[in-house]
Amino acid sequence: MIVETLSAIADLPIVRDIVGTDSKPLANRRVVITGASSGIGAAAAIQIAEAGGTPILVARSLDKLTEVKETIEAAGGTAFVYSCDVTDAESVTNLVATLVAEHESIDMLVNNAGRSIRRSLALSHDRFHDFERTMALNYFGAVRLIMELLPHMRRHGFGHIVNISSIGVQTNTPRFAAYVASKSALDAFSRVAASEVHGDGVTFTTIHMPLVRTPMIAPTSMYDAFPTLSPDEAGEMVLRALVKRPKEIGTPIGTLGELTYTLVPGVVDRILNKAYDVFPDSHAAQGVTPISDEAGKPSSRTKAIAKASIALTDQPLSRGAKRMVRLLPGIHW
Repeated sequence: MIVETLSAIADLPIVRDIVGTDSKPLANRRVVITGASSGIGAAAAIQIAEAGGTPILVARSLDKLTEVKETIEAAGGTAFVYSCDVTDAESVTNLVATLVAEHESIDMLVNNAGRSIRRSLALSHDRFHDFERTMALNYFGAVRLIMELLPHMRRHGFGHIVNISSIGVQTNTPRFAAYVASKSALDAFSRVAASEVHGDGVTFTTIHMPLVRTPMIAPTSMYDAFPTLSPDEAGEMVLRALVKRPKEIGTPIGTLGELTYTLVPGVVDRILNKAYDVFPDSHAAQGVTPISDEAGKPSSRTKAIAKASIALTDQPLSRGAKRMVRLLPGIHW
């Protein structure tokens, strides 16, 4: 399935538009992509290869990475795979040492690996590990990799770093406090870092990604009713970030959310509180269904809150919720 999906990406019209028909805008560029075993990372990797770049695929699972690599090579491209846990300092240090030793240069980095948690604060009082784990991957893991690669990029006088952020940073979506905080921290780090390394030829792009249909959103079944990007479409945004190298890529609705909060924050809080009421916690967030990589059982407090709201999540989206989805598509409710 993944092979067939990835093989079809190169034929997308928008990919041909971005990379051109006679040129290879990423020729001779070696691009490290974290979280490249599936979803956005895998889709972006094959598009990077089509644009003439050499994707360097990084994730914990080598078998899935190898499948993506084989797909790229079957289409005439070149790719490399490396196993790394970006939340582990020693693993990242060893990865970068290996990359620098085995490749002439590492030109670009896409921080795509991430963890999303959709859970209200009411269900999070005894789950501080949610915040720690999210920061460990989305912020500290990305920053650790940037910091390890920066000296190499500065010596070569060129580097471009793409961080996959979220539309939630712009819209302050309820139930995403842990996730949005981690992405906001990475945004702020990148803005400061960009000013320090600009004279060394190193630049940053932040992508405020809307909702994408990947395994990350699977625990929230109501997303089936939401408009979402496909991994291929999200991969096109990554490709544009690498080719054009703008400061930021986002969506009109994300920009509107950011501007509105700046002008009338109190009004936005009231609107988002309504959204909080009409989009309840998922069964997974309530501990009703297993959550991947989550340890431990819900406490009695969590169970009590879940019991009070489980009837809501058993129901289809309300009329008000459907209106909000149509009005503000792509936002991670």
